[in-house]
Amino acid sequence: MYIIVGLGNPEEKYAKTFHNMGFNAAADAAALLGAKFKKKQCSSYIAEAYVKGEKVIVARPLTYMNLSGVAVKQLLAQYGATPSQLVVIYDDYDIPKGKIRIRPSGSAGTHNGMRSIVSEIGTQDFARIRIGIREPGLDIPIINYVLAEVRKEDYELFISACAKAAEAAVKLAEGVPVEQVMTQFNG
Repeated sequence: MYIIVGLGNPEEKYAKTFHNMGFNAAADAAALLGAKFKKKQCSSYIAEAYVKGEKVIVARPLTYMNLSGVAVKQLLAQYGATPSQLVVIYDDYDIPKGKIRIRPSGSAGTHNGMRSIVSEIGTQDFARIRIGIREPGLDIPIINYVLAEVRKEDYELFISACAKAAEAAVKLAEGVPVEQVMTQFNG
């Protein structure tokens, strides 16, 4: 059993923002698994698939970014999963745009969605896939930046980054060791 959670905000007005990279990557992961988001459960849109006979849940929380932990806690409880069976995909302002970073655990950093998850589930020990969004030389408040739409000239870069993040999440769900996935995708 694996639960892949892509963080974002559910309203259409956020669809093309930096803060919705996790939502976009979750959609890509569901597509790779041949799954569709068909139901609402645990304060999330849910897609279900099977990998090597094991259930994989792909979720896009409906709680808005800052309360993502509420949905993640519900998902873990509903499916009887542990944090070691959780993969969270999200945008990260501290990483250059378009880069992917995978870690088996770590702090929430400056990300409010991750802070919420760590607070709600009581541990930092779960895999995370971060999609870099930092634009060198910009000097605007982080909150304004993450809620801004991705510029047209950067669409392809972020489409590619979300696809890579989705592929990495699926590899983890297939049981590929996190160190091997890190070697393949970090950079």
